[in-house]
Amino acid sequence: MLSVSRIAVGNVRCVHPGFVRVRKHVLTGGFTQTFGSRRWISVKVNHSLLAKESTLNRRRRQTPTEHNAESNEPCSCDEDEPNGPNSSAIITPCDEKRRIPMMGELIQFPNDPSPYPAPPRRHVPINRFFQETERKTITSTGGPTCPPPPPPPPPKQSYTGYILGAIALTAGGLGLAYYNGLFDGAPPSEPVDDTKEDAQRKKKTYPASSKDLPKHVPYLLIGGGTASIAAFRSIRVHDPKAKVMMITNELEMPYMRPPLSKELWFNPTETEPLKFRQWNGSERSIFYEANDYYIDPSKLSESPNGGVAVARGYEVHRLDVVNRKAILTDGTEITYDKCLIATGARPKNLPIFESAPREVRERVTLFKSVHDFEQLSAKLDDGSRVAIVGGGFLGSELACALSKSEQTRKKKVEVFQLFHEGGNMAKVLPEYLSSWTTERLREEGVKVWPKTQVKAVEMQGSKLKLTLMDDSVLLVDRVIVAVGSEPNTDLAKTSGLEVDSQNGGFLVDAELRARSNVFVAGDAACFYDTKFGRRRVEHHDHAIVSGRLAGENMVGLNKPYTHQSMFWSDLGPRISYEAIGLIDSALPTVAVFAKRTAEEMSRAVAAVTAGGNDSEKLQAANANVSVDVKNVASIAEEQKQVERAKEQSKEQEPEDSFDKGVIFYLRDKKVVGLVLWNVFNRMGTARKILDQHTEYDDLNEVAKLFNLHERPAEDAELEAE
Repeated sequence: MLSVSRIAVGNVRCVHPGFVRVRKHVLTGGFTQTFGSRRWISVKVNHSLLAKESTLNRRRRQTPTEHNAESNEPCSCDEDEPNGPNSSAIITPCDEKRRIPMMGELIQFPNDPSPYPAPPRRHVPINRFFQETERKTITSTGGPTCPPPPPPPPPKQSYTGYILGAIALTAGGLGLAYYNGLFDGAPPSEPVDDTKEDAQRKKKTYPASSKDLPKHVPYLLIGGGTASIAAFRSIRVHDPKAKVMMITNELEMPYMRPPLSKELWFNPTETEPLKFRQWNGSERSIFYEANDYYIDPSKLSESPNGGVAVARGYEVHRLDVVNRKAILTDGTEITYDKCLIATGARPKNLPIFESAPREVRERVTLFKSVHDFEQLSAKLDDGSRVAIVGGGFLGSELACALSKSEQTRKKKVEVFQLFHEGGNMAKVLPEYLSSWTTERLREEGVKVWPKTQVKAVEMQGSKLKLTLMDDSVLLVDRVIVAVGSEPNTDLAKTSGLEVDSQNGGFLVDAELRARSNVFVAGDAACFYDTKFGRRRVEHHDHAIVSGRLAGENMVGLNKPYTHQSMFWSDLGPRISYEAIGLIDSALPTVAVFAKRTAEEMSRAVAAVTAGGNDSEKLQAANANVSVDVKNVASIAEEQKQVERAKEQSKEQEPEDSFDKGVIFYLRDKKVVGLVLWNVFNRMGTARKILDQHTEYDDLNEVAKLFNLHERPAEDAELEAE
């Protein structure tokens, strides 16, 4: 039997609170049925009959108070009652009396007990809460009110956290891929370029990724200069299959630095870049070896015959001397058996230029590397005015080169030299010789301003305005700072190595050892000289000899450093000198001079025109260099130069002529240093005198060993050929 329960449920009405909720139960067919086992289906009675009741009759049942409240505060809820299947009906007693029974419904008379038990309590829908709230509001305020506004929609879910998490995961994945070298691409097919490698290729880090560097090398050389290349050659002599790797922060292959301030400026225009003409007329590059001489770093470990690889553009941040490990700036670790530190020296700057605005600093050059040379030579325009700050070796050589070279003369470059000393190279030469040198540089076209300093610098239009100590002003296009250098000892701070507080540089013993299996050579080494005590030397010859000795000691020879290094400089046709030992103007000196003949003067002029004596000295200092001999100039050109030299010597005859001589530097009346002033091919004699380290009664007799008053036999034979 299907039983149907009809529940008369009306919509909510704003009427008298004395409502009665009516629930009717009807059985189909009039049968009785218990409620325990019967499923009840509640439906709502159609409210259309109640909607036909006139407004007049409804208002008649309302109290005056309710009528006034309804007239004053109309509510839209009276007219639009929900009739849906989910609404509830509230029926008044009057409505119940007027209601017409529906077919099949049980008619219940008043005071008549119901033959059926009451239906179960129906579930109250959630909108019952709002009905009761409205009823309470009507009771308290005396009139109907609008239903409360619908609750605000729930806040939208935020996806910011998910987005940030996705970004972090993506960045982490890209970083991991970069660390593993997924973006490096395929390595080049050839290990190194040829000599004429592309300029853009040469300026890039090589290899492109540090993951291509070997994880272990038997010999690790930190630095790519002269000391490192000398150490490698020495290691290969005693260990022909040695595997050596250099790590340098420069982007060029190992090269020699002296030509940067000397021979390169005197190159003819047809000469290839970074090549210079030697004393015998042949050309050579400043690079020690061709690029194909070196091995690709990624193939060094598998090379059966060993070799040397150069990692360019990398820098060692720290040494773990206990575990024999080098840590690069990017965190790459390389283990080694023996390590050489040859980091060299870096040029000093002046505070006045360091603190200057950026546009000023862009016009200031610290001259040290190939990059500095290329940048300076490219930015010297026609009519440029250049100020060189510094009167030492580098400043004086650059001043002379820029004023006399063919390149700068065509551009009519004007050169100024400023320094606070009384003369050029006043820290190494006696005062009288320093002043004489200054006058010779002025004759070469250099505007020398001694005993002055730069007090202020600023831009004035397109030029640099230099204000000097006497408030004079100098307007120039570029400034070259050449005030010395300082050893690059940054590695000592991070590696626990000792630095000499007085001389600077890594503190090493006589065998150039800083710690077990760690050696230092070149400008950065403060070594113990067995003859003169602790020293630090910044010269090309010292870099070669100390690097060679360090390489020998790295293979276990354990030799002390006893060599006395030499250096040289050329300042025009009238000044060319070599020196050895302790050269300090503060030491007492004894000098013996003789005038040079016109023929000697002409040879000096020819040497400067063809590239100078510097290349000959450089060749003597560099080991294992083979060159081809070529004629420097024709015989007719040599005769013209001899005649010009004779005319110059007749026209300009200074009262005190220091054309040729030997200067002895003394300490405790013993010879500790010598300068051979325009005297050549006598360095062996000077070294013997220095090695004796004794006191001489008459140094004039010692000076005769240098043949000051006669032409050397070697020169006569060379000229006869």
